[in-house]
Amino acid sequence: MIGIVMFAAALLMLTVGYPVAFTFGSVSIFFGILAAIVELTPDFAIIAVSEEFFQMFSMMPFRIYSIMNNTILMAIPMFIFMGIILQKSELAERLLEAMGTLFGKVRGGVAVSTVLVGALLAASTGVVGASVVAMGVISLPVMLKYGYSKKLATGTICAAGTLGQIIPPSIVLIILGDVFQVPVGDLFQAAVGPGLILVVLYVLYILILAYINKEVAPALPVQEGSRAGNIKRALLAIIPPLTLIVLVLGSIFAGVATPTESASVGSVGAMVLAAMYRKLSWRIIEEASLETVKITAMVFAILIGATAFSMVFVYSGADYIVEDALTNLPGQKWTFLLLSMLAIMLLGFFIDFIEISYIVVPILLPIADIIGINPLWFAILIAMNLQTSFLTPPFGFSLFYLKGVCPPEVRTVDLYRGVIPFIIIQMLVLFSIVVFPGFYGFS
Repeated sequence: MIGIVMFAAALLMLTVGYPVAFTFGSVSIFFGILAAIVELTPDFAIIAVSEEFFQMFSMMPFRIYSIMNNTILMAIPMFIFMGIILQKSELAERLLEAMGTLFGKVRGGVAVSTVLVGALLAASTGVVGASVVAMGVISLPVMLKYGYSKKLATGTICAAGTLGQIIPPSIVLIILGDVFQVPVGDLFQAAVGPGLILVVLYVLYILILAYINKEVAPALPVQEGSRAGNIKRALLAIIPPLTLIVLVLGSIFAGVATPTESASVGSVGAMVLAAMYRKLSWRIIEEASLETVKITAMVFAILIGATAFSMVFVYSGADYIVEDALTNLPGQKWTFLLLSMLAIMLLGFFIDFIEISYIVVPILLPIADIIGINPLWFAILIAMNLQTSFLTPPFGFSLFYLKGVCPPEVRTVDLYRGVIPFIIIQMLVLFSIVVFPGFYGFS
């Protein structure tokens, strides 16, 4: 039972706010040493020394070295760098202004523009924090100025910014590709359908709500300028990032480049776009590089701690306890899916997607394999579920990002209430993937 106790101890430390990487590392070392020194009888008498745990600790440096040599994970810093460069080139501002001129005259038009821009930013940058902050700074004041509901405005921005978790190139999908040992390109292709369905449902919800309640999302005053001129400005703003999206994702889907190679193409393309917008400078490259190093170091520190944790968990035999419990459930496949999705959702209220991906998912994966669940399908279900964790109170990161740039009149409770309809939409899409896998191309 030592692995189960270790898991509970890690969750407790994370809940009270102890740093993630240090939590996994310290808990695994403490319980690993405890298990290596003693095996306990019911009366807690020392009866043996476990050689397996000593062997495990000797193997840990090799596991960590293999992580640092993982070519799949090399794509993470390059996609992060690409996103930060595009953020500093004011791509979001240009897209929001362009979309606003097209949809502003429609009731709910600014909110619709925010969702569409969120989808474009997700496909070109994949950086959730940057997308939420940029749209919060630009579109939130406009929506509040023209009488939009605070709940609708804040919920739309949080949901649109979080699209970067499911629409490729997504850091979540890269991490899950490593955990599941499936091609990241296949995950990217499989995620396009659910991501687009999510965008369509967001837009439909906003338009229907604005039609039913005209005061929630009024139309903006007619702006000066011809319709043709507005369309031209919008195309000039959309075509450059769209070209980058085609180059990055198209090269992966066509089999021309691996995700790592396409990430390098995206990084170069982002700098070319920044140069086109006359925003590229050595200072911006330096700032983007430093920010990339910080984020990447955080991800890999968590990954190393999670690797140590999972090794101790497996060597303790706790994985057999979980496997035995979940493979003997009534209604095996569907009960397992229900419990695993529920567990990931509940954990998403308190811990980040990286910890869930490297701690919880490896526990569930062997069981899913035994039951015969399609790994690609299961990975997309988990990715959709992890996306929801960015919106769920009290620790949804999108809520924190937006609250940091909100005006004083927007309360935290407005954010919490605003994201509820979008969480429900995400749950509906997740349910549809479970019930109709063939519609999304899963066998």
